[in-house]
Amino acid sequence: MRSYQSVLILKPDIDEARVDEAVEKISEFIKSNGGACLKIEKWGKKRLAYRVKKNRFGIYLNIYHTLEAAQVADLENKYKLYDLVIKYMVVKLADDELERALDKENKVIDGEDEEGKDKDKNKDKDKDKDKGEEDS
Repeated sequence: MRSYQSVLILKPDIDEARVDEAVEKISEFIKSNGGACLKIEKWGKKRLAYRVKKNRFGIYLNIYHTLEAAQVADLENKYKLYDLVIKYMVVKLADDELERALDKENKVIDGEDEEGKDKDKNKDKDKDKDKGEEDS
């Protein structure tokens, strides 16, 4: 089994319940091809860089999953035929990229605390510099 990342753009005019239904159906697409969903991220509604099928906005989904290499074409065909998907992309991931993506949530949560402390220290240093310049 290889690791993949699927980024999908759904039609912008659907509600949250319909997005959840689409996520379930897409998960079933992956499972029916012998794969497994590892992580699903809903990025929400975003403005597109250019019109795609007459849409200026789209609802983004990011799915990390495993799949046999031979089944990727079939999965892409299912994405293409699903009426809520206006654009999709499937990317093969290396093992370290997958680990980084799956551990990203934990690192961000832990990193924010440490970075927040570091930022506060840097703000204090900047304030000290500003005071030193004003005194001169």
